[in-house]
Amino acid sequence: MHTEPSSRHIERHLTNLLPSEALEDHAEDVGVVEREGKLQLPPLVWSFAFGFAAGESRTLAAFRRTYNSTADESLSPGGFYQRLTPTLAEYLRDLVEYGFDEVAVPHTVSEEFDRFRDVMIADGTVLRLHELLSEAYKARHEEQAGAKLHLLHNVTDQTVEHFSVTDEKTHDSTLFSTGSWLEGRLAIFDLAYFKYRRFALIDENGGHFVSRLKKSANPVVTEVLREWRGRAIPLEGEKIFDIVDDLSRKYIDVEVEVEFDRREYAGTQSRDTKRFRVVGVRNEDADDYHLYITNLSREEFLPDDLATIYRCRWEVELLFRELKTQYELDEFDTTKKHIVEILLYAALLSLVVSRDLLGLVIEHADDGTVFPPERWAATFRSHAQLILRELREYLAYSTVFPPERWAATFRSHAQLILRELREYLAYSPPPLLQRLIEDAQKIHKQRPILQEQLATTIQPAAEA
Repeated sequence: MHTEPSSRHIERHLTNLLPSEALEDHAEDVGVVEREGKLQLPPLVWSFAFGFAAGESRTLAAFRRTYNSTADESLSPGGFYQRLTPTLAEYLRDLVEYGFDEVAVPHTVSEEFDRFRDVMIADGTVLRLHELLSEAYKARHEEQAGAKLHLLHNVTDQTVEHFSVTDEKTHDSTLFSTGSWLEGRLAIFDLAYFKYRRFALIDENGGHFVSRLKKSANPVVTEVLREWRGRAIPLEGEKIFDIVDDLSRKYIDVEVEVEFDRREYAGTQSRDTKRFRVVGVRNEDADDYHLYITNLSREEFLPDDLATIYRCRWEVELLFRELKTQYELDEFDTTKKHIVEILLYAALLSLVVSRDLLGLVIEHADDGTVFPPERWAATFRSHAQLILRELREYLAYSTVFPPERWAATFRSHAQLILRELREYLAYSPPPLLQRLIEDAQKIHKQRPILQEQLATTIQPAAEA
């Protein structure tokens, strides 16, 4: 529902998400700073949230310049760097976890997804690090160092349900735990998470899943769910990958029986079986099938529906691309483990703030306005300096411009100078929130984004 934005909506919204007093209290609790110290925690947190989103390079010097342009007193390079500690990394991680718990964006996926409590996607991405960090972050190849960021992305709320950081060698699958939290939720997996036991536990906990079918699994067909006219090749009793190359039908829709090991209990490990649905959608260009395994019923979801649902996985790929392109997540020019963590959590904190503002933008935009994720991310970054300036004024911090590195400082403050010039010339653009709405919304009427494709292709019931 559209509501008229006021000049202070953004500042109040952000400070409600991360109140200054709460930031200071938690910093004192975990031992980041003493309450009477020179460092001001709210400007530090906001400088990490907006620092490199505002157009600067993602360096510690750039963060310091952003801090010094926000806080009441500037810090020297030595004074700033000595405060970048492992404890600060833990503190920022706490803020990211808290922020993701608080942030939720109204979903724009099809109403057919309302039958699921949430749509969840698990995935991971590799972050290349300095080779001197190879002991702390073991990579798949020698003489390299790599971290892996694992995310459980909530597509429905456009936020992150859970995140963790490991070395590159840690397999994605080990970071996904099953349990009662899956009840009513739909989980979408790529082959890195393929396990029959995992699928069985999701089903037994009242959850739903869609995954690509792993070729080495090759389950046996027990029943054909969609009959074909004429002399169709019989599938019952066959292993799916043994006969798939001989098929030419548009769809495969069958039930299969799978066998797997249960978790060991009291020194004994039992073998079990389960029946799931396997669907194939023919890819005419490649002359093969995209095969999916699921526990979603044919009565509610046709083969094309499952292929469209699986395309939701692109949402998490877009999320990783946003982190790497807009917030430069994969650029780590440091040999210190805790600095890597600080920069990583700063990127995630930027994502938290971005998603929080997106929720505000949707709240004040006209009903039905679409905000493509990548367009919103670019809009957020292009306005970050202005948002930070208004936030600084709202919090009553005075501006300090350090004299060193003039070229970099000028670049980082160019947006602010332009704003001052605009005010001097008496131009009156719309409120910032209104500009965010206008700049981030979808403008190409004939180019549907994924959410709109989901809304138009999912069928409520199978054909007769």
